Amino acid sequence: MIKLQRIVLDILKPHHPGALEFASAMAERMPGCRVMLRVDEMDERTETLQVVIEGELISFNSITDAIADLGASLHSIDEVDVLNTGSADSDD
Repeated sequence: MIKLQRIVLDILKPHHPGALEFASAMAERMPGCRVMLRVDEMDERTETLQVVIEGELISFNSITDAIADLGASLHSIDEVDVLNTGSADSDD
């Protein structure tokens, strides 16, 4: 089984929700995961974020659903850390 354990994302979001609310909402959807957020750029209507998510069982589908539900968009996946556990089970 391949497990996603760390991912770094470039995300564009409106000013609302704020950075703390955005990171908290992301963390609520991924129990056991750590969410770190940095605001890289800001203009009149949007913020560009670098979001780092770390954990043992990260679901990429949960991440993309949370981003969309919060009114943001995923620009790019900048870094990925995956682990092959050696078992044959599949993961999303």
